[in-house]
Amino acid sequence: MTSSLLASAHGLSNGAIILILLAGFGAGLFNGVAGGGTMLSFPTLLALGVPPLTANISSTVGILPGYAASIVGFRREIANQRGHLRRLVLPGICGSILGALLLLTTSASVFRYLVIVLVGLATLLFAVQPLVAKAISARTTKIEHRTALVVGITVTALYGGYFGAGMGIMLLVVFGLTLPVSLSESSGLRSVLSIMVNAIAATIFLLHGAPNWAVVAALAPSSLVGGYLGAHLSRKLPVPWLRACVVGVGILTTVVLIVRA
Repeated sequence: MTSSLLASAHGLSNGAIILILLAGFGAGLFNGVAGGGTMLSFPTLLALGVPPLTANISSTVGILPGYAASIVGFRREIANQRGHLRRLVLPGICGSILGALLLLTTSASVFRYLVIVLVGLATLLFAVQPLVAKAISARTTKIEHRTALVVGITVTALYGGYFGAGMGIMLLVVFGLTLPVSLSESSGLRSVLSIMVNAIAATIFLLHGAPNWAVVAALAPSSLVGGYLGAHLSRKLPVPWLRACVVGVGILTTVVLIVRA
């Protein structure tokens, strides 16, 4: 009944609503395990005919509950990083606000072409994530570079507020280069910064009234369930296979966008 009401109110078929529910669940699950949830929800919306700019905004708002649920898996690591988090809040807020406002001022026609580059970049970032993790684990330098950290977080948060997919890997790179923390601690910091950036961007998008509300209503609860399960199963699910799935979807989406351009 709920899917029927949403479909009739916003021109989406019942089948489309079901696909969005599945995409939301998958996005939450992937964010709780390895990241990359946006690369499931965003391409699904594009395939269903949602305009790229609306799809990006609706995906950011809709999968936010999944980010909140996935943070449960890093409670221990986060508890030990409160000092770092306090220094990262301000640059994260500033960057995410700038990114969200920049997106809202981008025309739909421009974003249609820009999204090809964004999806391609995000796909590349997910593909090299294991190399990034390996480099961070093998790092021997234990020096904190505060200026580079602030600049890196601001730029990454701006990207996250604008598009989002791949932001988690970018954060890991920034932490790996500027903070004397382990990979697990970096992952905890990444999860907190990711949800903060997405929450700020989502709030701006909601105030602007830009999302497709039927899409958001389908993505939000399903991503919450997926994120909760992902956080609890993060050490049991086959992360390499999940990452390969994200990369595969990203490559396919990039090719389709290029063909349609």
